[in-house]
Amino acid sequence: MSLSSTIESFAQNKPEPVRIGVVGLTHTHVHWILGREKRSDIEIVGIVEPNRDLAQRYSEQHGYSMDIVFNTMEEMIAATRPEAVTAFGTIYEHLEVVQTCAPLGIHVMVEKPLAVSLKHAKQMEALARKYGIMLLTNYETTWYASNHEAYKIVHDEEKIGPIRKMVVHDGHPGPKEIGVNQEFLDWLTDPVQNGGGAITDFGCYGANLSTWLMKGEAPLTVTAVTQTIKPDIYPKVDDEATIILTYPKAQSIIQASWNWPINRKDMEVYGKTGIVYTDNGSDLRLRVSEDSPEEKFSIPGRSTPVDDPFAYFAALIRKELSYDTKSLSSLENNMVVMQILDAAVKSAKTGKTIKLKK
Repeated sequence: MSLSSTIESFAQNKPEPVRIGVVGLTHTHVHWILGREKRSDIEIVGIVEPNRDLAQRYSEQHGYSMDIVFNTMEEMIAATRPEAVTAFGTIYEHLEVVQTCAPLGIHVMVEKPLAVSLKHAKQMEALARKYGIMLLTNYETTWYASNHEAYKIVHDEEKIGPIRKMVVHDGHPGPKEIGVNQEFLDWLTDPVQNGGGAITDFGCYGANLSTWLMKGEAPLTVTAVTQTIKPDIYPKVDDEATIILTYPKAQSIIQASWNWPINRKDMEVYGKTGIVYTDNGSDLRLRVSEDSPEEKFSIPGRSTPVDDPFAYFAALIRKELSYDTKSLSSLENNMVVMQILDAAVKSAKTGKTIKLKK
């Protein structure tokens, strides 16, 4: 079944909402699911958060009952029997979520990146495969219509020739500077709980997009440079990172920053003959050759269920969509991402280029 016919079928025959448990509230991306408009595709049946004050604050903000808030995953699962969970705690805690849920057949979606380390990621992958659950990773940029249009231009329409270079920018002035709450800041700036600073928080976006554009191919080498430009604010982690990936006939430059004066999530893809730029989630520029003028497009938002992480998760669980091993959310893509991040951290520490093992 084609994607368009699947989407049409999905709209006409909506299944029962998927019972979702939310594990952790300390990652402020959790507002994405808590504040989401009612779409009848998921039902939040339980929340795990031992910090009662935080849970109460978000309860008042989003209107959920404190009766569905539990101290542990075991209590929540026993009381509510979710089909799937979304993890919005520290990156270090992702492993524990999978260790608890996989043996019970509960599907898991974690907020980016997949894991705090490649070691954790391998354990999570083994559990997911052993127990047959889906283990997805959510990125904001996965849902950008401009990125999918760029992929179409590069691979389906072949308008700019084979990829030669990708440059991915992801950053902002810094988590403290933009005012994230203390519960989030405490672990985001902890090298154990987050695995790094900007190199983890924003480097993962470029690794994810580069792997996707390269159709799942892992790079040959990874070279990274990190700095802490604001040690008075971020004494334990980097706040500036640049990662260079090499492929047999292409490169990717990943720029990750907590130092930029503006928020950025954009990308440049250089082909042999042309260039495509994604300026934000909807705006795209294309130049197909040296002699051609630049074209500008505003790309319409994607259709349900591929416009939103939780609609997508539900559609996969209900088998309204087929699992794609090369998708941005897939375990396969994100295991490559973890190889890249692991090598990037090693490269930054040693000052050496890291060759990835095939």
